[in-house]
Amino acid sequence: MARYAFGVPREQHPGHRSVSGGLARAAVFGISDGLVSNVSLVIGFAGSGVDSNVVRLAGIAGAIAGAASMAAGEWVSVSAQNELITREIDIERRELHVNTAAETLELAKIYESHGIEPERAAAAAADVMRRPDAALAVHAREELGVDPGVLPSAWKAAALSLICFIFGALLPVIPWYVGTGNGAKAASIIIGVVAAAMVGAVIGRSAEKKVWWSSLRQVLILIVACGVTYLIGSLFNVAVA
Repeated sequence: MARYAFGVPREQHPGHRSVSGGLARAAVFGISDGLVSNVSLVIGFAGSGVDSNVVRLAGIAGAIAGAASMAAGEWVSVSAQNELITREIDIERRELHVNTAAETLELAKIYESHGIEPERAAAAAADVMRRPDAALAVHAREELGVDPGVLPSAWKAAALSLICFIFGALLPVIPWYVGTGNGAKAASIIIGVVAAAMVGAVIGRSAEKKVWWSSLRQVLILIVACGVTYLIGSLFNVAVA
C-alpha cells in the first residue's frame, strides 16, 4: 500500500504487516463466529435429545442463516464506514480549496508536532499544498488516518465473511453425517476445540502475542458457549419416540 510522506508516495515497509484493511478481520471473525455459534447450536440441539437428523438440519440451517447475516452485517458496516470516510474527505477537499492558507498552516503545525523544525515544516507544507492530490492525501492521512485512494471493498469483505463463516460453521456438523449420539457430540466438540485453538494461534501469531494464550482464550470461549447451550438444551429434554 502506498503511503505519503510530505506528499511523496512511498511504499509500505516490507517488515510491517498491513493492519488497516478489513479483509483479514472479516476472515478471522467469519471463521471464529461460524465455529463458535454452530458448535454451540449443534451441541444445544444434541443436549435436548432430538434425533440426529434434526441436529444435522439445525447445523446446516445455522450455517446458512449465520453466514447470510454475517455477510450482510459486514457489507453494511464497511459500506457505512466508507461513506463516512468519503464524506470527511469531501469536506477536507472543500477546506483545502476555500481555506488554503489555514490548511497550509495546519499542515505545518502537524509536521512540527512530528519534530520537524518550523522553517522546514512550513516549507514542506507549502510544497505539498501546491499539488492538490498530494495535499488531499496528506491531510486525509494526518487528520483522518486514512488513505483516500485505498478504501476496503464492502463486497469483498461480505463475500469473505460468508465463505469463512460457512467453513467454520460446517466443521462441527461433519461428525453428525458419519455418526450419532455421544460419539458425534464428542467429535463436534473436539473438532471445535482444535479449530478454535488454530484460529487463536493465527490471531496470536499475527499480533505477535503469546500464541498459547490466544489459543486458550478462543478455546475457553467455545467451551463456555457449548456448556451454556448444552445446559439449556438439556432442560427441554425432548423425548424421541
